Amino acid sequence: MTQKLASYSADGVQFYGAVADGGMIALSPDFPAWKGLREVIEAGALNQLVEAAQGRSVTHPNGTFTYELPIANPEKIICVGVNFPDRNAEYKDGQEAPKNMSLFIRFPRSFTGHEQPLIRPKASDKLDYEGEIVVVIGKGGRHIDEAEAYDHIAALSLCNEGTLRDWVRHAKFNVTQGKNFDNSGAMGPWLVPFADSAQLEDIRLTTRVNGETRQDDRTSRMLFSIPKQIAYISTFTTLVPGDIIVTGTPTGAGARFDPPRFLQPGDVIEIEGEGIGILRNSVEDEI
Repeated sequence: MTQKLASYSADGVQFYGAVADGGMIALSPDFPAWKGLREVIEAGALNQLVEAAQGRSVTHPNGTFTYELPIANPEKIICVGVNFPDRNAEYKDGQEAPKNMSLFIRFPRSFTGHEQPLIRPKASDKLDYEGEIVVVIGKGGRHIDEAEAYDHIAALSLCNEGTLRDWVRHAKFNVTQGKNFDNSGAMGPWLVPFADSAQLEDIRLTTRVNGETRQDDRTSRMLFSIPKQIAYISTFTTLVPGDIIVTGTPTGAGARFDPPRFLQPGDVIEIEGEGIGILRNSVEDEI
């Protein structure tokens, strides 16, 4: 079984460690030089953590800790839009897949962790879900060749790229507002260290709302493959260890139903990525 590494908190203390049957194995006390998993990635030491967890007992049983964002302080979170054929067709503009990918930026504060509620803000009742695969950069670089892109990946995770649909249309050419409400999305539950291309080339990605499958597609159908994403993004910005690329969502978001099916308080959303895990969150209204 592939080892999973997570960031979590218990009794007000931040930890990182290995996910085990029954809870967490705290590893951060053994590596005080690395404050968080971003620093572990910068040191190229994810596999060192995996080895350190072998034969260890659970230190924090289930129910005694809270999942945090796997990487609390990434320099960049870059999201890829309209990256599946059926998603492109949703726009009904008669256009084939674009030559270049659509990108936007999210802030860490706009995400919460696994098993934490997404917050539907006072400003809008049109909170929507988008299940996506997350790629975490391990080896930084600029002008990364597509053929070498896999060498720059440290780990995989999952994202519910929650969106306030009316707020992505508040201006002529701007989606930033609708993508960055506090705690409107989620990321996690953990990092799965990246070993080879087989982990990414044909992952089944599904989204369920209250047990009903809403999104279901495979990474092999992406319009822009993950190596293409890394190559393209690194053309204009230097990627650094711990940077996050959110790689695109399939068709089936709530806005595309007639009538739309936006998230309501009490809903439970599960994002499942084959070989990665399940990211689960409920929904609550902003107080």
